[in-house]
Amino acid sequence: MKRHFAMMAKYNEWANARLYAAARSLPDKSYRKNVGAFFGSLHGTLNHLLVTDRIWMRRFTGEGEHPTQLNAIMYDDLASLEVARKAEDGRIIRYVDSLSDGEMSKEFNYTTTKGMRQRYPLQDLLAHLFNHQTHHRGQAHTVLTVLGIPEPQPLDLLGMFRENV
Repeated sequence: MKRHFAMMAKYNEWANARLYAAARSLPDKSYRKNVGAFFGSLHGTLNHLLVTDRIWMRRFTGEGEHPTQLNAIMYDDLASLEVARKAEDGRIIRYVDSLSDGEMSKEFNYTTTKGMRQRYPLQDLLAHLFNHQTHHRGQAHTVLTVLGIPEPQPLDLLGMFRENV
């Protein structure tokens, strides 16, 4: 199990780097344009991903700042957001690397942003964390296409495997 989540943490870092590279190629007006995505713009979507990762990492580790609103804009400019994203990706990798298979199978208690107490195996919550990231990166990838990038670099897991052979 640990091997799988270590791979997903590395994939998360790899896919985010590709997504941010594409975002940097856009004019600021396009980057911020509301195109009807769930969080409006590419800017809103990328901020949401950082917000939720920080919420989850705070739950997992008891450390780190995070907003309480899922649509919070933590960083108003792409450059600062990218620096924070890279740091958070490293934090996620280190956290997963610190876990044993036994720890991953244990029940984990947490409270939702709406104050509801929850309890699931940690490995299920890690699966959710990485699935959530993939879900919203897919939306961001579509936003790039809508904004005029005809073929944004693919974010397929196999792409990471092929690059790292």
